[in-house]
Amino acid sequence: MTGVLGRLKPPLLYVLGSAFIIAGVLHFIVPELYVQIIPPFFPAPLALVYLSGLAEIAVGLGLLIPRSRQHAAWATVVLLIAIFPANIYMATHGVVIEGMPGGGDPSELVRWGRLPIQGVLILWALWYT
Repeated sequence: MTGVLGRLKPPLLYVLGSAFIIAGVLHFIVPELYVQIIPPFFPAPLALVYLSGLAEIAVGLGLLIPRSRQHAAWATVVLLIAIFPANIYMATHGVVIEGMPGGGDPSELVRWGRLPIQGVLILWALWYT
């Protein structure tokens, strides 16, 4: 891959990996925010928040380590698919996130905008497979 995208690929890898690490850590700092978007038909929402946080940290670190990058990129795709039901639930049920800084009622644009962003993140991760 040449051109601008080819030159951006290495630094964007560090953006992606770091973003997953930060997001994963936030699952442990403010788990109550994430619990609220877990669909009610899933058991043990707090455990799922911690598990997904741990998974996000793991894939983020894995992306930053050359030996594990390809496997971590595939794991990132799987993780993004696994957490997609929470984003669908948030969008379709008008979830208000209590305790969120700046107010807990994301706009419809934010709720629905998260869905295509998942697709972008999946494509971004696939770039490193």
